[in-house]
Amino acid sequence: MFGLFSLFGRSTALEGALKEAGIHPLLVPEAVKLTIVRIHKRYGEERRTESSYADAAALLAYCMLGRVPFIESNDIPAADRAEDRIEAAIAAGDSADAKLIMLALHSGLITAEIAEQFDVGDNS
Repeated sequence: MFGLFSLFGRSTALEGALKEAGIHPLLVPEAVKLTIVRIHKRYGEERRTESSYADAAALLAYCMLGRVPFIESNDIPAADRAEDRIEAAIAAGDSADAKLIMLALHSGLITAEIAEQFDVGDNS
């Protein structure tokens, strides 16, 4: 079965990055994948390459898996980098990473562990 995302030819780099980060691409809704691409465009991420998608996939995977499962698929330094990125995104408020974290929250992909640890939630 075709995914809408695949029809637009954007799946290769992002879906490969998701697999590398420990998330099967089918676990990420197509709308979330498209939003990741839009975030990159909006924030001037002209580097829409495999490495920039790897950065986004790593942060999303950390939010989806939590620390211990993320370490099982990656390593401790990668988990530490993800935590540093989350803390920096919370401090900055309006960054590509902040948007990715909010995307994970609003799409229901973020684990309760991560949401509680970093006090990520709807404060509207």
